[in-house]
Amino acid sequence: MWKLAETGGEMNMRQMMWLALAMSAGAAAQQAPAPAANPDAPVPVEAFAELPFMESPKLSPDGTHIAAKVAINGVQQLVVMPVFIGDEKPTAMALSDKIDVNWWRWVGTGWLAVGVGAQDKFEGYDIYVTRLIGVNAALTKANRIDWEHSGIRADDVLWSARDGSPRVLLSRQTGVQSIDQVYPEVVEADLSTGKTRRVVNGSTNVFDWYADGSGRVRMGYRYDDDRRRGQLLYRGADETLFRTIAVQRRDDEHNIPLPQIFTPDGNAIAIDDSDGYDAVYEVSLPDLKLGRKLYAAPGYDVDGVVSNHEHDGLAGVTLTDKYSRTAWLDPALKEFQDVADKAVGTRRAQIISWNADRTRFLIDIGSPSEAGMLYFWDTNADRMKRLAWNSQTLQGRLLSPVKTVRYAARDGTQIEALLTMPRHRLSARNLPAVIMPHGGPLARDSEGWDWWAQYLAEIGYVVIQPNYRGSAGYGTAFARMGRGEWGLKMQDDLNDALAWAAKEGIVDPKRVCMIGASYGGYAAMRAAQRDGALYRCAVSYAGVSDLAGMRSYDAQFLNGRALGDYWRARTPDFKAVSPRFGAEQFSVPILIVHGKADMRVPVKQSRQMADALKQAGKPYEYVEQPLGDHHFSRAADRLDFLKRMKAFLDRHNPA
Repeated sequence: MWKLAETGGEMNMRQMMWLALAMSAGAAAQQAPAPAANPDAPVPVEAFAELPFMESPKLSPDGTHIAAKVAINGVQQLVVMPVFIGDEKPTAMALSDKIDVNWWRWVGTGWLAVGVGAQDKFEGYDIYVTRLIGVNAALTKANRIDWEHSGIRADDVLWSARDGSPRVLLSRQTGVQSIDQVYPEVVEADLSTGKTRRVVNGSTNVFDWYADGSGRVRMGYRYDDDRRRGQLLYRGADETLFRTIAVQRRDDEHNIPLPQIFTPDGNAIAIDDSDGYDAVYEVSLPDLKLGRKLYAAPGYDVDGVVSNHEHDGLAGVTLTDKYSRTAWLDPALKEFQDVADKAVGTRRAQIISWNADRTRFLIDIGSPSEAGMLYFWDTNADRMKRLAWNSQTLQGRLLSPVKTVRYAARDGTQIEALLTMPRHRLSARNLPAVIMPHGGPLARDSEGWDWWAQYLAEIGYVVIQPNYRGSAGYGTAFARMGRGEWGLKMQDDLNDALAWAAKEGIVDPKRVCMIGASYGGYAAMRAAQRDGALYRCAVSYAGVSDLAGMRSYDAQFLNGRALGDYWRARTPDFKAVSPRFGAEQFSVPILIVHGKADMRVPVKQSRQMADALKQAGKPYEYVEQPLGDHHFSRAADRLDFLKRMKAFLDRHNPA
């Protein structure tokens, strides 16, 4: 299960990558996409199923290479490629199809840290396990980083060396007392050899560690479920022992200020929610006294911080209001962003990666209605080059418009949602609709390209994506409103989006389905079970049907250890809000699709739901994709799903 496949070296893989990149370079040579013969012509489903050419590209510290997942013959592979194609050919790495490649980052110019995950067994149960591998830039060598001694979670990189050496600090769980009790230690790992040395021992109930820019572990967070409290442990730069500097009771209104960057003066830059929303502050240590507020986004939380190269100062703040972006505080980067924004007109330019001295950048340019493109900008040479279209088929074509709306839930809570209107029916009223809740649920939707929503709009549906209570980004109080409300008030918020759109005359309330994936798939099941009078059908992809079973599978599911707190707030038990145990209450047809290779939400969740519906004699369709995973990382699975979804909608809620 955890066996690594051979990496790189195969000529046919290199040839395929070379061909794909040559096609991309050919497209990039054009100054603008060729206009469609008829811009109003329907877009075929295959265009929406097409994988993005490049996913999560990371520029090497010297700015000469890119590491990314790249679509090769409809399947994503981890690839390292030169920025400028010359004699050097790209290389690709294929792991076992039973292993997820979850993330990757450069450590020096010669090595990558790669986080992977897979299913494993613990006391007879399937669980999700993560590991770290070190991969050289040529993708010809992969080192397991102490897999033999690791527990469930062993891919949390706290720090990477900035001196060119392939060293990282890794927080890894080493022993398993139970699913909930795995206390990580911190080791320094050499990616080039796989060797590790312990730098901090594990400690009871300490689940998270934090390091400063020099690579010294400075903080730990202890969560004691029995005592209903959290503790922040701290030590100074020259201290050996950790001491408690803050305690948070479970019923405390605000969180402990959590240092993100340790500054040279012995203090820190932290994110704190004292004003009800996460904002960035200067904070003194060890007393955690808040100083100057450095950045806030009115009405929204900040998402995180971007440090300077030394990781001892603040360069920018990431946030999502109507869309995701970075607010740069570094003057040079702010000026660069301003130039990029002016250059792209009505599109949006997002700097997504840069080299060590921040003179070379990868920039994603697009809009919610356009798949967009990836550019490389070398500030020293003052040149900007398009590297690839995100969609070779759609290129720069504009499709259905997207905007952010707000509506009041039945208890008066203000809910933000995305509204996508089908481009061929902009002036029409009382249209068929799809309510499409996001996954997570501690996540959110924002204005950006969404291939799934755009396909539904292309075939004639209004798409509404509510950021229901419990969604991330709207402040502490809004997030806590979701505690214990799976399938209850969180579900009411989805129904209230339908009521709002019907009152506005946008949708026909008798022609609506609910569709979603992961938590959204759970919500679709719950709608078919609880609220069939409001919907004509439901579609679940990789949905959760049994919350207790899901919790046993993944200890990090729904905030991991905080799950007990989440449900004790005000709660029925898991069973009462798990659709699997309410199959007899389903009153509308449901399409259930799940990938057999899904390692985030195991296929068992949908199998059990389908079995329960069969025993209850309820209308359902169940499809299992043999190679499908949780992330739609294969074009064939996307295409299969979109076609099946349309056929199902044509039968039960035609557009």
